Amino acid sequence: MEQGGPSDRTWSLVLSGTTGVVSRSRDFARQALTAWRWLPGTGESDRESAEDVLLLVSEVVANACLHGGGPRALVLDCSADRLRIEVTDGNPAPPVRLPAHGPDDPGRPVGHGLLIVDRLARDWGSEPGVDGKRVWCEVPCPPGLRVPG
Repeated sequence: MEQGGPSDRTWSLVLSGTTGVVSRSRDFARQALTAWRWLPGTGESDRESAEDVLLLVSEVVANACLHGGGPRALVLDCSADRLRIEVTDGNPAPPVRLPAHGPDDPGRPVGHGLLIVDRLARDWGSEPGVDGKRVWCEVPCPPGLRVPG
């Protein structure tokens, strides 16, 4: 179930019990960014920051798939100065950022998601929930973004 619309500041997507959650989440985020006039961007930096948002959404949703028992919901909350991305899952354990690569396995194909989040987001963290947790990250909004009312 999707909630949100062109004038809404907060968009929510229920992911429990669905398939293709990473691509659904990216499509949903792209719709929200378009509604907020972030996409299509007016400049190259807007386009790059929108791509960063889509990558962040992919990473936190994929992390919930791999380590959280599956994502339950995605929430995008846009204000004048920041976009907050939140994903809830059923695992109460906080996310753990692994080193970029260890001496024993420098080509390890997994374990880089939170490094990407750490580099692209202005801030990120997690909060315990009733039966799981919420992982969030924030990015600054481009100047001149149409802030939802």
